[in-house]
Amino acid sequence: MGNGEEDAWIDELKLGGSIPLLEPENCPNGWATPPGDKFNVRGPDYLRDKVKIPGGEFLLKPLGFDWIKGPKKIGEVLNHSHHRVRKAIDKAIASGSNPFVWAFNLQLPSKDNYSAIAYFVATEPIQDGSLMDLFVKGDDTIRNSRLKLIANVVKGPWIVKTAVGDQAICILGRAVSCKYFVGPNFIEVDVDIGASVVANAIVHLAFSYIRTLTVDLAFLIESQSELELPEKILGAVRFSELNPDSASLYEPPSEENPSNLQSSLPTRLWKSIGQGFSQLIHHGSQDLSVSTSENVNGSLHSTNGETNLDKW
Repeated sequence: MGNGEEDAWIDELKLGGSIPLLEPENCPNGWATPPGDKFNVRGPDYLRDKVKIPGGEFLLKPLGFDWIKGPKKIGEVLNHSHHRVRKAIDKAIASGSNPFVWAFNLQLPSKDNYSAIAYFVATEPIQDGSLMDLFVKGDDTIRNSRLKLIANVVKGPWIVKTAVGDQAICILGRAVSCKYFVGPNFIEVDVDIGASVVANAIVHLAFSYIRTLTVDLAFLIESQSELELPEKILGAVRFSELNPDSASLYEPPSEENPSNLQSSLPTRLWKSIGQGFSQLIHHGSQDLSVSTSENVNGSLHSTNGETNLDKW
């Protein structure tokens, strides 16, 4: 596949979400790519001098953004062959390309199960032994200790800026619950923000002002040794003044197919009979479900305008 064709499928995905791709300076109810220099990352001598530097160029290209909601918590979208990004990946591979897609799915705590998903792509093979290679091939312990989020509230009410700070930084796997799904040509990180009491509270606050918020998010793999410095940002996304009504409805794919449907009929029949007897015996009763949240011990503090959330 030539560069023109490669760029074409990327451009198609960037323009294909439920909210438009716009310029960073003016993107109401849309998304954009903010400049890397808006984020401060660990510099080349950080382990000695603690000096941070502007983020600079990203390692990955922006690929798209989804603002969606569904009847259930939305996850594993790239494992579903009919999802728009997965279809584009498969089509690119069939045309001779070999992209590798990174998806960061922020599952927002809400009764409507919103997800904000940022997609990025590497069009060149990941270098063996690099931090990206370590992250993709490593286990969840490595990923939970490395994946970093930097959040900037570009525009928003005072109460949200005070809660988040000028620049919030956290290792996602320590702050919230993350699930990782790796395929031959993708890795997806599903970030369950509602699993943390502190994160849940902050996001609930921010969501109530979401129509007035402009937020920048950068994703990177933390550098923890001198050889890994300076840090490099994988990719970043800006979303601005999102309208909850603009979220497209995500229909989870059916897990049933003709082959397993037949085999499951006896089980389903007995389950239905059992449910019938249960209703007769317990007529008038109703099931109660209790949701629990992870009780997180930790602190949220602000130093020099930066909110550090590593100890959520």
